[in-house]
Amino acid sequence: MKPNKTENTADELEPISKTKRKAEADALQDIGVKLVDLPKDKLKKLDLPETLLDAVNEAKRLTANGAIRRQMQYLGRLMRDIDTAPILDQLQRWEGTHTEENARFHRLESWRTRLIENESALAEFIKEYPQTEAQQIRNLIRNTKREQDAGKPPKSSRELFKLLRTITENNHNDDELDSL
Repeated sequence: MKPNKTENTADELEPISKTKRKAEADALQDIGVKLVDLPKDKLKKLDLPETLLDAVNEAKRLTANGAIRRQMQYLGRLMRDIDTAPILDQLQRWEGTHTEENARFHRLESWRTRLIENESALAEFIKEYPQTEAQQIRNLIRNTKREQDAGKPPKSSRELFKLLRTITENNHNDDELDSL
């Protein structure tokens, strides 16, 4: 009798336990659930294989619990054949659990706080990011201070954070281009 391709011989790798296979299948199904919960624009950014994308869209359409459960199992089955690391990495970025993304976010918050509290911090920021328009940042800092004093919602503070993020992202992209 010939051994099947799926059977492991003694000379090959040790067989994977049923518990471990089940845990891996459940992890893939969990990724599938996250994919189904994503909006269509984010799904397009993931560059999923067409069959997986079709299965995710089908799962979004289903309403019966049994059908949804079977579709999630099917998604897990499809994901066994692809490399899920890039998908998981991007999902973690979007969820904010990615360590690099968290560190970057904290650096931006730190810059915003320093700029609001310390007038000399703007000179440091401009020194580190020379393409910065200082007047725009000064206006946002001034408006943020006014809003804080008046007890208003932090609209300008949010705008300042967005501007800092844009400036640092552009600088990061420029650094990547320079290294090429």
